[in-house]
Amino acid sequence: MPTVKNPAAVLFDMDGTLVDTEHLWWEASAEVAAELGLTLGDSDVPEVLGQAVEHTAAHLHRVTGTSRSEAELAARLAELFTGRVASEVVPRPGALALLAALEEANVPTALVSASPRQVVDLVLRTLGTRWFTVTLAAEDTPRTKPEPDPYLAAAARLGLDPADCVAVEDTPTGVASAHAAGCAVLAVPSSAVPIAAAPRITLLDSLVGVDLALLGSLTGSTGPTGPAE
Repeated sequence: MPTVKNPAAVLFDMDGTLVDTEHLWWEASAEVAAELGLTLGDSDVPEVLGQAVEHTAAHLHRVTGTSRSEAELAARLAELFTGRVASEVVPRPGALALLAALEEANVPTALVSASPRQVVDLVLRTLGTRWFTVTLAAEDTPRTKPEPDPYLAAAARLGLDPADCVAVEDTPTGVASAHAAGCAVLAVPSSAVPIAAAPRITLLDSLVGVDLALLGSLTGSTGPTGPAE
């Protein structure tokens, strides 16, 4: 059997992938929506979960017709989300074990988040900065997810070709960003928003049991694989 090489680097999304914050973001969005007289429902899920602050703010502005500006809504969303993150961050199952395995194997890593730097730094206080070679927040690229800029920037900072890197994501928005950048993608959905299998996109139910051999095999993948049984 041929030996599978380690990936050149592993590039991690943060919210919903490494830490259980998706419900905190929904709660913050629901609170702002309530202030505007709106109750969030199923139709709002794709506009909230996995989206940058500015995207959700624009959505709330559009559907409510509020006189409050998008910038005001974004600031309010960030304020409420930051408050929740400061007290309620919990690592996702398997996340710390995978980070430890990558550290032991000297595989470079990046944290690639669409959250503001303030939120990223709050999470890192709990998760630990030691795990990541570089970290990128929403402010660090001209465009954020679903555009490829964040993953292209992460690979560039590591001096690597994105095609040799594995991105770990949990939402269609993040997967689209990493895939457009040319990364192989391991997708572990954290919400009801479906992620479609496609070439170089592998779907799993959890990070539990994910190891270097699996990650290394993904950069040479030529087709999709389905959810783990």
